[in-house]
Amino acid sequence: MILRPFLALAALALPALAHRIEVEPGQKECYYEHLNPEDRMTVTYEVGGSSAGGHLDIDFYVIEPRGNVIYTSHKEPQGTFSLAAEIAGQYTYCFSNEMSSYSRKTLSFNVHGVLFLGEEEHIAPVEQEIRDLSSGLQMVKDEQAYLVVRERVHRNTCESTNSRVKWWAIVQIVILLAVYAWNVHYLKSWFEVKRVL
Repeated sequence: MILRPFLALAALALPALAHRIEVEPGQKECYYEHLNPEDRMTVTYEVGGSSAGGHLDIDFYVIEPRGNVIYTSHKEPQGTFSLAAEIAGQYTYCFSNEMSSYSRKTLSFNVHGVLFLGEEEHIAPVEQEIRDLSSGLQMVKDEQAYLVVRERVHRNTCESTNSRVKWWAIVQIVILLAVYAWNVHYLKSWFEVKRVL
């Protein structure tokens, strides 16, 4: 009897899924969720890297079971989309890198949702508190995932900048040594005694 609220909560919350994928240039990656009416689903995504110096952006769209596009986001580095299903069926969400011809994108995204129980079912206050705590915990987990991705992006930027500064300093040292060698050679030529026979 005591475990009943916890089992109900486990049945209510769809598992939170965290994914990290790479979307090749000119390609798209699509995923599917089967939802019943009044079920809720949230997709949170962020582009964490790009090969070949491309922009950190991706196209995102959601298609309902009837085939209509219900949400579109173009060239955004990050985003969140939530929906409450109006009809039962397979909802499709896609990440598209079709606008890029040379840059592969690394993408992190989370999907989570809540199943609808209906108004007629009585929910004990303990169960409601557990649901509220679960919702708050999910928001904290999403924020932490977002911060991890942001830290990765900033770390990659810092490492890239550090590498460029290092190579620029090496190039400057080589140029300085070359100018030094040329000066020594040039000044020596002024003081050489030229013998005329």
